[in-house]
Amino acid sequence: MQNDMTAKTKQLMNDNPFLRWAVLALVALTMFFAYMFVDVMSPLKSLVESNLGWNSGVFGKYAASEYILNVCGFLIIAGVILDKLGVRFSGVLSAGLMVLGAGIKFIGISDWFQGTALCGWLGTWWVEMPASAKMASLGFMIFGCGCEMEGTNVSKILAKWFKGKEMALAMGLEMAIARLGVFGVMWIAPLISDKFGGTISAPLGFCGALLCIGLLNFVIFSFMDSRFDSQLVEEGFATEEKSPEDEFHISDLGAIFRSKMFWIVALLCVLYYSAIFPFQRYATNFLEETLALDAAAAARLFSCFPILAMCLTPLLGIFLDRVGKGATMLMAGSVIMIACHLSFAFLLPVFPQKWLALTLIVVLGVSFSLVPAALWPSVPKIIDEKILGSAYCLIFWVQNIGLCFVPMLIGSLRQNTGSYLVPMIVFSCFGVLAFIFSLLLRVEDRRKGYGLELPNIKK
Repeated sequence: MQNDMTAKTKQLMNDNPFLRWAVLALVALTMFFAYMFVDVMSPLKSLVESNLGWNSGVFGKYAASEYILNVCGFLIIAGVILDKLGVRFSGVLSAGLMVLGAGIKFIGISDWFQGTALCGWLGTWWVEMPASAKMASLGFMIFGCGCEMEGTNVSKILAKWFKGKEMALAMGLEMAIARLGVFGVMWIAPLISDKFGGTISAPLGFCGALLCIGLLNFVIFSFMDSRFDSQLVEEGFATEEKSPEDEFHISDLGAIFRSKMFWIVALLCVLYYSAIFPFQRYATNFLEETLALDAAAAARLFSCFPILAMCLTPLLGIFLDRVGKGATMLMAGSVIMIACHLSFAFLLPVFPQKWLALTLIVVLGVSFSLVPAALWPSVPKIIDEKILGSAYCLIFWVQNIGLCFVPMLIGSLRQNTGSYLVPMIVFSCFGVLAFIFSLLLRVEDRRKGYGLELPNIKK
């Protein structure tokens, strides 16, 4: 009987290394394109301000718009869709929303839009926000719904296809590939803009076209995953109809909200990422002012941020799979982030050297490896599989609350103080709070035995 079960197990698609890593490639490339689109305007902030008439406050509101609809409840709905309708439907829907949002944003910043009746009407209310910023923000809202939903969807896909295998490595590689998008767009966006006469629409259109390829990737994945599900049914690992005990119910959301570990992880997540992603929006401009660089040179310098993260995250995934120590990695990553942001606030302005800035940027990338590499593979250890999609979405929902309001806060502080000193101190404070919650996570893991310090691969 044991040999028969072993034979059956060998027939599953995810036991074929080529197929499961092909799935990783398809979904990771989609997130790579999404990350490029998220930050395509970050290295062009000075150009945006001169060409479109935005200021730092407007730019902060635009950056925050990516998360507004998610904060208003879309991510909760997305979690229900994911657990009720599955990763295939959710994946194609998410990719489609990203393409739609990208199209609207492209229209908003294009030159021909400026003379339209819609542009004129948008300019008649909330006049401190230019019409182009309103239209771009609307597109960014829709894109943000798809991007965040896809991020949670990808986590559930990898948890499914790499269950009992190299899950942390797979998630680490996916994050590394996605971050390569940040590196790439910091170089590509200024180059494309210069090639087309200093326009913003050209790099935006290029990244939007890549999102269409990402949508095609998920269509291909859907065929593969459909066959995988059929195999699971054929081999007796799943049934066509879920039993009442296994089926997701809306009431299951209450179990997530009542979980102490969920709130520790969610608050750790929002605090940590609030000191990373909003910083990315302003990093190029911060380096321009602090080091007296032009926008392209500052963007190239900051592009080094994800390099070490890209290299380390898969290695940390291997370490987490085979050795463990996830909670400890979260604590170490938070400490490194605190040190880097304090150095940006106080050390770099006193010694404005490119080598020092590069060192701090790369070291911050180490933190950006440690925390995500340990955080996301830990969630399946504390949340039941049938509500895993909703759990990821709710964590992202809490995270989006911070990512929505922090850019507006930073933009306002930058506008009112005229410097980046206070914003960098704020980022450091987020790091301190993230460390406290990482410490609480480790204490709770020791008390309840969730296995966050244990390896993922079961021998």
